[in-house]
Amino acid sequence: MRDTRESRLLLVLLIAIAFALITVDLRGGEQSPLDGVRQGAASALGPVENGVASAVDPVGNAIAAVRDSGDRHDRITRLEQENAALKQQLGSKDRNRARAKELDKLLKTAGAGGYGVKGAQVIAIGAAQGFSWTVTLDAGREDGIRRDMTVLNGDGLVGRVTTVGSSTSTVLLANDPDFTVGTRMEKTNELGFATGRGGNALSVQLLNGKAKVGEGDRMVTFGSSNDKPFVPGVPVGEVTKVERNKGTLTRTVQVKPYVGFTRLDVVGIVVEPPREDPRDEVLRSKKPAKPKPAPTETVTATPGGEPSPRS
Repeated sequence: MRDTRESRLLLVLLIAIAFALITVDLRGGEQSPLDGVRQGAASALGPVENGVASAVDPVGNAIAAVRDSGDRHDRITRLEQENAALKQQLGSKDRNRARAKELDKLLKTAGAGGYGVKGAQVIAIGAAQGFSWTVTLDAGREDGIRRDMTVLNGDGLVGRVTTVGSSTSTVLLANDPDFTVGTRMEKTNELGFATGRGGNALSVQLLNGKAKVGEGDRMVTFGSSNDKPFVPGVPVGEVTKVERNKGTLTRTVQVKPYVGFTRLDVVGIVVEPPREDPRDEVLRSKKPAKPKPAPTETVTATPGGEPSPRS
């Protein structure tokens, strides 16, 4: 339609008629003369609305499902976190039980030797101050720890304290190549010097080149002057190999230490030496031999006579 004077007048007339109809409908309320027209339109457009609603409902359901899936994801995440926390608690209980067992062994060893010990825990490992095999303990000067104190655990000799801080201390382990300790053989009392070889091995040089020694023989620390750095009687290890040195004044044996240096946890620092040298008392006793069967006595009947015992 071209924009003419007649078209503009027609547009104004249609707008005026629309306003008039709206006014009549509002004033008439339920009695409005347009109510029939409105109902007819509702009847015609109702099926279309229902179809649109049925088409839109799955979308709404999908949106609700997405919201619910988010809630379910949150619940799953929360349950996973709770499960992980429970596993951590169980793991900590296992560690606590293991530490309690180590502490019990330590107290038994300390009691057998008469050592006054300060319990400590290994909190770090690694090289320190040029030493290859060291550990750091969570006990220091504030706990009464001093340099050159013996360190042991429930199995035997761990090492000696080399550096002390206010709340921590460094221990040189017995398997370090720079470590040396005097030893005494069980029963024979042969003396020697044990030196670390790294890993889980020691080398012991016996002062007596003709000393009788064999695999499985055990040894303890000989002790130092004024019990520093070593107190006497601490289990060291067992002989695994005897080197046949001919024409020498000493004899060398290889020893497997009782302590596992790669799995240290709870240890004891000897803050009070024993009143007397325990010598071999701390060594763990060997497995008892199988008892011999006791003789039994059976009774057999002899013809025409009384039963006679038979051994």
